[in-house]
Amino acid sequence: MRHQSVLLRECIRYLELDPAGVYVDGTLGMGGHAEAILEHLPQGRLIGIDRDGQALEYAAGRLARFGRRATLVRGNFGDLGKILDELGIGKVNGMLFDLGVSSPQLDDKERGFSYMQDAPLDMRMDEQSPLTAREVLNTWSEAELRSIFWRYGEERYAGRIAEAVTAAREEAPIETTGQFVEIIRRTMPAAALREKQHPAKRCFQAVRIAVNDELGALERMLDTAPDRLVTGGRMLVISFHSLEDRMVKEAIRKRENGCTCPPEFPVCTCGFVKTLRSVTRKPVIPDGEELAENPRARSARLRIAERV
Repeated sequence: MRHQSVLLRECIRYLELDPAGVYVDGTLGMGGHAEAILEHLPQGRLIGIDRDGQALEYAAGRLARFGRRATLVRGNFGDLGKILDELGIGKVNGMLFDLGVSSPQLDDKERGFSYMQDAPLDMRMDEQSPLTAREVLNTWSEAELRSIFWRYGEERYAGRIAEAVTAAREEAPIETTGQFVEIIRRTMPAAALREKQHPAKRCFQAVRIAVNDELGALERMLDTAPDRLVTGGRMLVISFHSLEDRMVKEAIRKRENGCTCPPEFPVCTCGFVKTLRSVTRKPVIPDGEELAENPRARSARLRIAERV
Protein backbone atom coordinates (compact mmCIF):
# COMPACT_ATOMS: atom_id res chain seq x y z
CA MET A 1 0.00 0.00 0.00
CA ARG A 2 1.27 3.46 -0.90
CA HIS A 3 -0.09 6.61 0.67
CA GLN A 4 1.52 10.03 1.03
CA SER A 5 0.51 11.76 4.23
CA VAL A 6 -0.80 15.23 3.46
CA LEU A 7 0.85 18.31 5.01
CA LEU A 8 3.12 16.05 7.07
CA ARG A 9 5.85 18.60 7.81
CA GLU A 10 3.29 21.24 8.70
CA CYS A 11 1.45 18.89 11.08
CA ILE A 12 4.63 18.05 12.96
CA ARG A 13 5.54 21.74 13.16
CA TYR A 14 2.19 22.97 14.42
CA LEU A 15 1.62 20.17 16.94
CA GLU A 16 4.65 21.48 18.87
CA LEU A 17 5.28 17.98 20.17
CA ASP A 18 6.24 17.38 23.79
CA PRO A 19 8.65 14.38 23.82
CA ALA A 20 6.81 12.95 26.82
CA GLY A 21 3.29 13.96 25.74
CA VAL A 22 0.19 11.97 24.84
CA TYR A 23 -1.25 12.54 21.38
CA VAL A 24 -4.21 11.35 19.33
CA ASP A 25 -4.26 10.57 15.64
CA GLY A 26 -8.01 10.25 15.20
CA THR A 27 -7.81 9.15 11.57
CA LEU A 28 -4.88 6.75 11.63
CA GLY A 29 -5.14 5.47 8.05
CA MET A 30 -1.85 4.04 6.81
CA GLY A 31 -0.05 5.45 9.84
CA GLY A 32 2.11 8.05 8.10
CA HIS A 33 1.25 10.95 10.39
CA ALA A 34 1.35 8.65 13.43
CA GLU A 35 4.80 7.34 12.57
CA ALA A 36 6.20 10.87 12.23
CA ILE A 37 4.60 11.90 15.53
CA LEU A 38 5.96 8.87 17.38
CA GLU A 39 9.47 9.56 16.11
CA HIS A 40 9.28 12.79 18.13
CA LEU A 41 7.95 11.09 21.30
CA PRO A 42 10.80 9.13 22.89
CA GLN A 43 8.93 9.05 26.21
CA GLY A 44 5.45 9.84 24.89
CA ARG A 45 2.44 7.92 23.66
CA LEU A 46 0.14 8.02 20.66
CA ILE A 47 -3.47 6.83 20.46
CA GLY A 48 -4.35 5.90 16.87
CA ILE A 49 -8.01 5.57 15.94
CA ASP A 50 -9.52 4.28 12.70
CA ARG A 51 -12.67 2.41 11.71
CA ASP A 52 -11.13 0.84 8.60
CA GLY A 53 -9.95 -2.64 9.58
CA GLN A 54 -7.57 -2.96 6.61
CA ALA A 55 -5.89 0.37 7.37
CA LEU A 56 -5.61 -0.48 11.05
CA GLU A 57 -3.93 -3.80 10.27
CA TYR A 58 -1.41 -2.13 7.97
CA ALA A 59 -0.69 0.67 10.46
CA ALA A 60 -0.16 -1.87 13.26
CA GLY A 61 2.70 -3.40 11.30
CA ARG A 62 4.17 -0.03 10.42
CA LEU A 63 4.11 1.16 14.02
CA ALA A 64 5.13 -2.11 15.68
CA ARG A 65 8.66 -0.81 16.32
CA PHE A 66 7.27 1.73 18.80
CA GLY A 67 5.88 -0.98 21.06
CA ARG A 68 3.56 0.14 23.84
CA ARG A 69 4.00 3.79 22.93
CA ALA A 70 1.48 3.19 20.13
CA THR A 71 -2.05 2.22 21.16
CA LEU A 72 -4.33 1.46 18.21
CA VAL A 73 -8.10 1.40 18.52
CA ARG A 74 -10.73 0.37 16.01
CA GLY A 75 -13.36 3.04 16.33
CA ASN A 76 -14.87 6.28 15.10
CA PHE A 77 -13.20 9.59 15.96
CA GLY A 78 -16.67 10.92 16.67
CA ASP A 79 -16.56 8.72 19.78
CA LEU A 80 -13.29 10.30 20.92
CA GLY A 81 -14.45 10.99 24.48
CA LYS A 82 -15.65 7.44 25.03
CA ILE A 83 -12.45 5.97 23.57
CA LEU A 84 -10.22 8.07 25.81
CA ASP A 85 -12.36 7.24 28.86
CA GLU A 86 -12.04 3.52 28.12
CA LEU A 87 -8.25 3.94 27.96
CA GLY A 88 -8.22 5.83 31.25
CA ILE A 89 -6.95 9.02 29.61
CA GLY A 90 -8.31 12.36 30.78
CA LYS A 91 -6.52 14.96 28.67
CA VAL A 92 -3.97 14.84 25.88
CA ASN A 93 -1.30 17.19 24.56
CA GLY A 94 -2.50 17.31 20.98
CA MET A 95 -4.78 15.82 18.34
CA LEU A 96 -4.70 15.39 14.58
CA PHE A 97 -7.62 14.56 12.28
CA ASP A 98 -7.14 14.01 8.53
CA LEU A 99 -10.63 13.87 7.04
CA GLY A 100 -9.59 12.65 3.59
CA VAL A 101 -9.96 9.28 1.92
CA SER A 102 -6.58 7.53 1.73
CA SER A 103 -4.94 6.61 -1.57
CA PRO A 104 -5.26 2.83 -0.91
CA GLN A 105 -8.99 3.27 -0.31
CA LEU A 106 -9.33 5.19 -3.58
CA ASP A 107 -7.10 2.82 -5.53
CA ASP A 108 -8.73 -0.41 -4.27
CA LYS A 109 -11.66 -0.49 -6.68
CA GLU A 110 -13.49 -3.08 -4.59
CA ARG A 111 -14.02 -0.39 -1.94
CA GLY A 112 -16.08 1.61 -4.43
CA PHE A 113 -14.80 5.06 -3.44
CA SER A 114 -13.48 6.09 -6.85
CA TYR A 115 -15.47 7.39 -9.81
CA MET A 116 -12.50 6.53 -12.04
CA GLN A 117 -12.98 2.73 -11.84
CA ASP A 118 -16.03 0.50 -12.27
CA ALA A 119 -16.63 -1.41 -9.04
CA PRO A 120 -19.37 -2.54 -6.65
CA LEU A 121 -21.13 0.35 -4.90
CA ASP A 122 -19.72 0.17 -1.38
CA MET A 123 -17.92 3.28 -0.01
CA ARG A 124 -17.82 2.05 3.60
CA MET A 125 -14.94 3.24 5.76
CA ASP A 126 -15.87 0.46 8.19
CA GLU A 127 -16.33 -2.78 6.26
CA GLN A 128 -18.52 -4.08 9.10
CA SER A 129 -21.07 -1.28 8.73
CA PRO A 130 -24.40 -2.44 7.26
CA LEU A 131 -25.08 0.67 5.13
CA THR A 132 -23.51 0.74 1.66
CA ALA A 133 -23.65 3.13 -1.28
CA ARG A 134 -25.74 0.55 -3.13
CA GLU A 135 -28.42 0.72 -0.45
CA VAL A 136 -28.41 4.51 -0.43
CA LEU A 137 -28.84 4.79 -4.20
CA ASN A 138 -31.42 2.02 -4.51
CA THR A 139 -33.61 2.56 -1.44
CA TRP A 140 -33.47 6.19 -0.37
CA SER A 141 -36.24 8.40 -1.68
CA GLU A 142 -35.74 10.95 -4.44
CA ALA A 143 -36.10 13.74 -1.87
CA GLU A 144 -33.44 12.18 0.36
CA LEU A 145 -31.05 11.76 -2.55
CA ARG A 146 -31.63 15.32 -3.71
CA SER A 147 -30.93 16.52 -0.17
CA ILE A 148 -27.61 14.71 0.22
CA PHE A 149 -26.41 15.61 -3.29
CA TRP A 150 -27.07 19.27 -2.49
CA ARG A 151 -26.07 19.42 1.19
CA TYR A 152 -23.08 17.08 1.18
CA GLY A 153 -21.87 17.50 -2.40
CA GLU A 154 -23.03 21.06 -3.09
CA GLU A 155 -24.13 19.71 -6.46
CA ARG A 156 -26.14 22.32 -8.38
CA TYR A 157 -27.86 19.65 -10.46
CA ALA A 158 -28.91 17.67 -7.38
CA GLY A 159 -32.58 17.56 -8.33
CA ARG A 160 -31.94 16.33 -11.86
CA ILE A 161 -29.53 13.65 -10.73
CA ALA A 162 -31.79 12.40 -7.93
CA GLU A 163 -34.65 12.11 -10.40
CA ALA A 164 -32.45 10.24 -12.88
CA VAL A 165 -31.23 7.82 -10.20
CA THR A 166 -34.75 6.93 -9.07
CA ALA A 167 -35.86 6.49 -12.69
CA ALA A 168 -32.90 4.23 -13.51
CA ARG A 169 -33.41 1.95 -10.52
CA GLU A 170 -37.02 1.30 -11.56
CA GLU A 171 -35.59 -0.49 -14.60
CA ALA A 172 -32.91 -2.40 -12.66
CA PRO A 173 -30.92 -1.93 -9.44
CA ILE A 174 -27.85 0.28 -9.66
CA GLU A 175 -25.00 -2.06 -8.80
CA THR A 176 -21.71 -0.39 -9.74
CA THR A 177 -19.87 2.90 -9.56
CA GLY A 178 -19.67 2.90 -13.36
CA GLN A 179 -23.46 2.80 -13.65
CA PHE A 180 -23.76 5.70 -11.20
CA VAL A 181 -21.19 7.75 -13.15
CA GLU A 182 -23.05 7.10 -16.40
CA ILE A 183 -26.35 8.26 -14.88
CA ILE A 184 -24.68 11.48 -13.76
CA ARG A 185 -23.08 12.02 -17.18
CA ARG A 186 -26.39 11.51 -19.00
CA THR A 187 -28.13 13.95 -16.70
CA MET A 188 -25.74 16.89 -16.67
CA PRO A 189 -25.82 19.56 -19.39
CA ALA A 190 -22.96 19.65 -21.90
CA ALA A 191 -21.43 22.78 -20.34
CA ALA A 192 -21.10 21.05 -16.96
CA LEU A 193 -19.39 18.06 -18.56
CA ARG A 194 -16.72 20.35 -19.98
CA GLU A 195 -15.70 21.64 -16.56
CA LYS A 196 -12.27 20.71 -15.22
CA GLN A 197 -13.70 18.77 -12.27
CA HIS A 198 -15.00 15.27 -12.93
CA PRO A 199 -18.82 15.45 -13.19
CA ALA A 200 -19.30 12.67 -10.63
CA LYS A 201 -16.97 14.03 -7.95
CA ARG A 202 -19.57 15.95 -5.95
CA CYS A 203 -22.18 13.18 -5.94
CA PHE A 204 -19.63 10.53 -4.98
CA GLN A 205 -18.51 12.77 -2.13
CA ALA A 206 -22.13 13.19 -1.03
CA VAL A 207 -22.91 9.46 -1.02
CA ARG A 208 -19.67 8.65 0.83
CA ILE A 209 -20.48 11.21 3.51
CA ALA A 210 -23.98 9.79 3.89
CA VAL A 211 -22.82 6.16 4.05
CA ASN A 212 -20.25 6.90 6.76
CA ASP A 213 -22.13 9.64 8.65
CA GLU A 214 -18.97 11.70 8.28
CA LEU A 215 -20.47 15.05 9.20
CA GLY A 216 -22.17 13.60 12.26
CA ALA A 217 -18.85 12.16 13.43
CA LEU A 218 -17.08 15.45 12.71
CA GLU A 219 -19.67 17.42 14.64
CA ARG A 220 -19.34 15.13 17.67
CA MET A 221 -15.56 15.31 17.54
CA LEU A 222 -15.51 19.11 17.31
CA ASP A 223 -17.80 19.28 20.32
CA THR A 224 -15.63 16.93 22.40
CA ALA A 225 -12.00 17.34 21.36
CA PRO A 226 -11.22 20.84 22.74
CA ASP A 227 -12.27 19.84 26.24
CA ARG A 228 -9.87 16.87 26.17
CA LEU A 229 -6.82 19.05 25.48
CA VAL A 230 -4.44 20.31 28.14
CA THR A 231 -3.89 24.07 28.24
CA GLY A 232 -1.61 24.86 25.31
CA GLY A 233 -2.51 21.61 23.56
CA ARG A 234 -3.37 21.85 19.90
CA MET A 235 -6.06 20.41 17.64
CA LEU A 236 -5.20 20.06 13.94
CA VAL A 237 -7.86 19.22 11.34
CA ILE A 238 -7.18 18.61 7.65
CA SER A 239 -10.28 18.88 5.46
CA PHE A 240 -10.69 18.38 1.73
CA HIS A 241 -13.94 20.08 0.83
CA SER A 242 -15.61 23.33 1.76
CA LEU A 243 -18.44 21.82 3.80
CA GLU A 244 -16.06 20.18 6.28
CA ASP A 245 -13.77 23.20 6.35
CA ARG A 246 -16.68 25.51 7.22
CA MET A 247 -17.71 23.24 10.07
CA VAL A 248 -14.18 23.24 11.50
CA LYS A 249 -13.80 27.00 11.07
CA GLU A 250 -17.15 27.70 12.75
CA ALA A 251 -16.47 25.32 15.66
CA ILE A 252 -13.18 27.07 16.39
CA ARG A 253 -14.77 30.51 16.01
CA LYS A 254 -17.52 29.70 18.52
CA ARG A 255 -14.97 28.70 21.16
CA GLU A 256 -12.72 31.61 20.30
CA ASN A 257 -15.19 34.46 19.97
CA GLY A 258 -18.63 33.16 20.87
CA CYS A 259 -19.75 35.98 23.16
CA THR A 260 -23.33 37.00 22.33
CA CYS A 261 -23.39 40.24 24.35
CA PRO A 262 -24.13 43.49 22.47
CA PRO A 263 -20.96 45.42 21.54
CA GLU A 264 -21.86 48.29 23.85
CA PHE A 265 -21.80 46.08 26.99
CA PRO A 266 -18.69 46.93 29.09
CA VAL A 267 -18.35 43.33 30.34
CA CYS A 268 -19.56 39.93 29.19
CA THR A 269 -22.83 38.86 30.81
CA CYS A 270 -23.68 35.87 28.61
CA GLY A 271 -21.21 33.60 30.41
CA PHE A 272 -18.98 32.92 27.41
CA VAL A 273 -15.56 31.49 28.27
CA LYS A 274 -12.93 31.40 25.55
CA THR A 275 -11.46 27.90 25.22
CA LEU A 276 -9.68 27.97 21.86
CA ARG A 277 -7.58 30.36 19.82
CA SER A 278 -6.75 30.09 16.13
CA VAL A 279 -3.03 29.62 15.58
CA THR A 280 -3.09 30.81 11.96
CA ARG A 281 -5.39 33.43 10.41
CA LYS A 282 -5.98 31.35 7.29
CA PRO A 283 -5.84 27.59 6.72
CA VAL A 284 -2.47 26.10 5.86
CA ILE A 285 -2.32 24.64 2.34
CA PRO A 286 0.21 22.37 0.58
CA ASP A 287 3.16 24.07 -1.08
CA GLY A 288 4.22 23.58 -4.69
CA GLU A 289 6.73 20.88 -3.83
CA GLU A 290 4.12 18.73 -2.12
CA LEU A 291 1.58 19.23 -4.91
CA ALA A 292 4.16 18.14 -7.47
CA GLU A 293 4.71 14.91 -5.51
CA ASN A 294 1.09 14.34 -4.52
CA PRO A 295 -1.57 16.05 -6.69
CA ARG A 296 -4.31 14.53 -4.51
CA ALA A 297 -3.31 17.01 -1.79
CA ARG A 298 -4.44 20.02 -3.84
CA SER A 299 -7.70 20.58 -1.95
CA ALA A 300 -6.27 20.01 1.56
CA ARG A 301 -6.84 22.71 4.17
CA LEU A 302 -5.25 22.52 7.62
CA ARG A 303 -6.74 24.49 10.53
CA ILE A 304 -4.99 24.71 13.88
CA ALA A 305 -6.50 25.70 17.22
CA GLU A 306 -4.86 25.88 20.65
CA ARG A 307 -6.52 25.27 24.01
CA VAL A 308 -6.40 28.34 26.26
